[in-house]
Order: sequence, then C-alpha cells, then structure tokens
Amino acid sequence: MTDAQSEPNEQAPTSRTVRRTVLLAAFEGWNDAGGAATSALTHLCEVWGAEKVADLDPDEYHDFQVNRPTVAFDDDGKQFITWPTTSVWVAHLPTRTVVLVHGIEPSMRWRKYCAEVLGIAGDLGVESFVTLGALLADVPHTRPIPMTATSDSAGVQAVLDIEPNTYTGPTGIVGVMQHEAAERGLQSVSLWAAVPHYVANPPSPKATLAILTRIEELLGESVDMRDLPDDAAAWQQGVDELASEDSEISEYVAQLEEAKDTAELPEASGDAIAREFERYLRRRDIGGKDGKDPGGPGSI
Repeated sequence: MTDAQSEPNEQAPTSRTVRRTVLLAAFEGWNDAGGAATSALTHLCEVWGAEKVADLDPDEYHDFQVNRPTVAFDDDGKQFITWPTTSVWVAHLPTRTVVLVHGIEPSMRWRKYCAEVLGIAGDLGVESFVTLGALLADVPHTRPIPMTATSDSAGVQAVLDIEPNTYTGPTGIVGVMQHEAAERGLQSVSLWAAVPHYVANPPSPKATLAILTRIEELLGESVDMRDLPDDAAAWQQGVDELASEDSEISEYVAQLEEAKDTAELPEASGDAIAREFERYLRRRDIGGKDGKDPGGPGSI
C-alpha cells in the first residue's frame, strides 16, 4: 500500500466532508424591530462558541451624535469606552463554517461599508450570505411569528422553494447588503420576522426564537435554544395580561387573530408537517452524529 493509499487525502475531500462557509448578518436600528434579529445573532455566537476575528473602524461609518459611545468600568475599576461598530465572528460547526456579522446600521458611507464587510467575507471563503431582519407588522402576539424568506438568486429560490424579492421602496443596510452580495455572485437569502407593532420594545424573544428556528431549517444545523422557549412563553403571557387590562387592545388583538387564522387556514399542509418532522430529527441527532452532512436539499 502506498503512502497516498494509507493516508486520507485532505486535498480532495468528498462531497460529504466539504466545509461550506455561510455568513449571517444582523444590524441594530431600522432593520431590527424588537431587537429580534441581533438577539438571534448574539445567541448563535454564544451557543456555537464563535470567536471574534475583526472589528470595523467606527470612525469611518458612524455619526457619534446618532449612535453614541458608552462609558463603563471593568472589574478593576478602570474606565473604558465601547464604540458603536461592526464585529465579525467565526464559528466552526461539524459540517460548515459560519461567519457572523453583528453591527449597528451605519450612518454614512454605506457602499464602502458593504465593500469592507464583503471583502472580509471573501477572505473567509464565504459562499452564501444570509441577512436577518425584523419589522413591525399588524400581527397578533398569540400566533406564531410570521417569517418571510426571499432571495434574488433564481437557483436559491428553486432549491429552497422561497420567493423572489419583490420589495420596492426605502431600504436599510440589510437591503443594500443583500444587493451588493448578489452583485458579487454570492448566493443570498433575506430572513425577516414580523413583530407585533403594539409590543415593539425589545426584547422580543418569540420573534428571536422564530428567526433561530428558520436558521436551523435553512442551514441544516441544530441550534441550542436554551431558555428562549420559556422566555417566549413568559413574554406572551405578559402581553396577554397587559391586553386583558385594556378592552380596546383586547378587541384589536381578537381582530388580528381572526384575520390571521382566516388567511392561513390552508397552511396545515403535508409540506409544513414534513418540515416540522425534519426539524425534530435534526434536534434529536444534533450536529449529525452519524457523520453525515445534516444539510442537503433544502439547506444552503
């Protein structure tokens, strides 16, 4: 047996062992109702043990009268300043590498900002680009948080069975970043959670949980939700109690519930049940313990 036969060929991995690299990005501000999107990204950094690899220079992109730095003290009583910036983290999962970009929507130089973020993504070998967002909407807090997934890539639309992006109008850094990623040939997906507008203040754990569940499905990677299901249940109970104290709000929520239930009556389909069963199987076998790629059809 030759050396080439006795040693694994790491230069030519099989399709099962190729490490795909995907980037997830979320930005505080206009794109982040209830803080749901950035909370989801922070959660992933924690449960996936991500390590910071870069910080963007805030002087280039932020008006400090709009996003002010904060002053605090460390454990030794020494004062330090935290500047509003964008941080890039990397997590190495069993079957893929995930780059996580967490920032504040910049005040200026958006094209340069996108070029810098996408330049870092290129250096890290990113192939797919996913932006996370949350918007305020006329939806009831008592029903599942609506999630929207869109893409400008025809291939991604076909593989993942998601809609093309048809939005027109004012956009935030998420929309600009999506456009620039597509211009550079990256497969891109935009995920949005609809947060009930009458409970807009963060945190919004139910919306954060919905985003993480969709990421789990999209990437084919299990996510440890930790206390989020309990937090989401407590959040809903708290809103229930507040609504019960105001007859106008209670009536409004009932109207939203009726509209939602009527619009989504056909959704208990075989496809929806199949997706839920697949999610259960991924959680049962976290990370693909059998050595197989938990991705595959329906994941990027």
